[in-house]
Amino acid sequence: MKKKSCKQRGSRTHGGGSQKKRRGKGHKGGHGFAGVGKRGGQKKSWYLSKGIKPYGKQKKYKKKTIKTLNLKQLDQFLDKWISEKKASKEGDTYTVDLNKLGYSKLLGAGTTAKKIHVTCKLISQSAKKKIEDAGGIYNE
Repeated sequence: MKKKSCKQRGSRTHGGGSQKKRRGKGHKGGHGFAGVGKRGGQKKSWYLSKGIKPYGKQKKYKKKTIKTLNLKQLDQFLDKWISEKKASKEGDTYTVDLNKLGYSKLLGAGTTAKKIHVTCKLISQSAKKKIEDAGGIYNE
């Protein structure tokens, strides 16, 4: 059996109807989403029917952001927080509640020589070890 293109040899339009048809996208009713409206709106998703084109990667879930603080920064901010009464000092021991200050996690970058009693939701292993080595305590 011969291919359709071979069968159409010598027929000028190759089965495409009038010679004016098959020019551009007009014969097809447009290109892409062109020409949609009353006749085609029900076939599309809600976004496309409203004219919203969701290009690119779509976010399905909102990621939770964790506000972090390094041990080095904690050491720097302690005196400032004590003057603002956001932390307290009894003798040589500092007491800080990072949850109230808006921090979710304490990270272990840097060092401290101060005794710190820290209350925080999350803490890294290295930060916990450094606080305990300095004589401090970690509470959840």
